[in-house]
Amino acid sequence: MSEGTSVTAQPWDLVAEGYAAAAATVLGPFAERALELVTPGTYSVIVDVAAGTGLLSLAAAAKGARVDAIDVSAPMIEQLTAAAELAGHTTITAQVGDGQDLPYPDGRFDAGFSLFGLMFFADRPRGFAELRRVLRPGATAVVTAWAPAVDSSLMRALYGALTAGDPNAALPQPNARGLENPAVFEAELRAAGFEAVTIRPHTVEVHFPDAAALWDTMTRSSAPLTTLRHEVGEAEWERRTEAAIEHLTVTYRANTPLFTTALFGVGTVPAA
Repeated sequence: MSEGTSVTAQPWDLVAEGYAAAAATVLGPFAERALELVTPGTYSVIVDVAAGTGLLSLAAAAKGARVDAIDVSAPMIEQLTAAAELAGHTTITAQVGDGQDLPYPDGRFDAGFSLFGLMFFADRPRGFAELRRVLRPGATAVVTAWAPAVDSSLMRALYGALTAGDPNAALPQPNARGLENPAVFEAELRAAGFEAVTIRPHTVEVHFPDAAALWDTMTRSSAPLTTLRHEVGEAEWERRTEAAIEHLTVTYRANTPLFTTALFGVGTVPAA
């Protein structure tokens, strides 16, 4: 949950299956909150940029919206499409593509979202500008980014477990140039042409039945950690997993609440 992962497809390709299975535990409430800030009506047309496996797209479709979802990772889009078919949602159109170069005409959408996606773009200003371009006058954009990891008891628990298996692991420190800095977040939205910009925090509480569930959920839904697993190999990852779960068994009591916070950047396209 940091801005250290590239927008290139490989990390997200690797994590797609685990992300689809595990990410909803933490990200689902944030998707619901994002929709509450706009409340798309029936037949509203929205865009979900860097949609991942579609938590927001699926929730919006369930509320009656028509959704264009786009993500740089083909496996992510495959997971999204399969989930939409399983749920019977016929109003989602999903495709592989770059959020920094959206394949949509100007002014197409009634609302736009990027749930923990645009924060990873190599060229964030271009990502914001593209989102602004495809929204109609008066439309609202909602973009989420993680607050600093040091402020999250969930992330502190995860990185404490990581350190048990790798003493060189370190909790990401605040990044003054990232979207976790509210001033930067607001400035980039305004520079893209949004007005009435607000940056508001939203905290979610999660809990797990045991240490193994905490570790499994958080590592399977993390692109950086899935990439690390791929790099170190299964034998080394298994060793680190055993050390991490042993650590969490001591430090985490079953069903103890843990907290993590996101920043919601909300802006409006000026009326024509």
